Amino acid sequence: MQLTYQPYELLLKHTFTIAKFSRNSTPLMLVKINHEGHTGYGEASMVPYMGESHQSAAEFLNKVDVNLFKYPFDFDAIIAYLDNIAPGNPAVKAAIDIALHDLEGKLKGVPCWQLLGSDPALMPVTSYTVGIDTKEVIIQKIHEAPEAKVIKVKLGRDTDKDLIQTIRSVTDKPLYVDANQGWTDRKQSLDFIYWLQEQGVKLIEQPMLKTDVDGNAWITEHSPIPIIGDEAVQRFADVDKAAGVYHGINIKLMKSAGMHEAKRMLDRALELGLKVLIGCMSETSCATLAAAALAPQCDWADLDGPLLVSNNPYQNPAFSQGKWELSYAPGLGLMQIDY
Repeated sequence: MQLTYQPYELLLKHTFTIAKFSRNSTPLMLVKINHEGHTGYGEASMVPYMGESHQSAAEFLNKVDVNLFKYPFDFDAIIAYLDNIAPGNPAVKAAIDIALHDLEGKLKGVPCWQLLGSDPALMPVTSYTVGIDTKEVIIQKIHEAPEAKVIKVKLGRDTDKDLIQTIRSVTDKPLYVDANQGWTDRKQSLDFIYWLQEQGVKLIEQPMLKTDVDGNAWITEHSPIPIIGDEAVQRFADVDKAAGVYHGINIKLMKSAGMHEAKRMLDRALELGLKVLIGCMSETSCATLAAAALAPQCDWADLDGPLLVSNNPYQNPAFSQGKWELSYAPGLGLMQIDY
């Protein structure tokens, strides 16, 4: 078994602004694992605020002995091994996990969604994200994605109401809202939530700081809209902590260290009666297909990575009626490899 990797800079179509950050690109690490004539593909999307980089990813990957990964893969043991190398680093761990799932599917001759027990017929629509921007650019972004059935809106500043009104001036599509921990006053936030309900908002991610457990729990208790934990939910151990604080959780492979732990998080959330949104970072088709393999088991999907970038090194997956279409090809079904 052999692991190789390549740094890559994923370019965004527009400057991406959320409550506290702006960026025009995202550093990636593209990973390949070769075994018995098959190649598994993985990806680490390392958004700057998560603390990973090309350098940290390379340093971690250079410590990994893939010859310890015997097929059939024991993913519990693999994740334990990766966590033992160094704490944190969830994105580069996800790259390895995704590549191994892609490889497993190819070795078995079945798609990853089948390995994970998903039903393609249950694929939810995926939202299309609009970051904080000027009125003119927001309208341009909306017009760039006519096929999207749901718009996701980044909020968390004093211009939130204006942004929603701008979107409502050009579309009546349902909205998801992500405050990215940008709200601070409970009462004002709840008043705003009732207004958002009138505007067709269907869910709200992480309204207050992830450390403000009481504040988020209070909003969840009183909100007429589902409140979803995002920054507060990273890996499996965080799922139980979310019960009673949020209506649901947002699972992202780049935070969960990959598909295996994401599936465990999903199953545990359902046991606890929590709703599940499966989300993404700025990603290529590789990580998008990995998350899409689990999406049919979730209540909502926010997997718009390939729709927001200008240099996806792979072919975009089939997209119809606002949904990703899962392939019956073995593994992820990734197409058109350019590196």
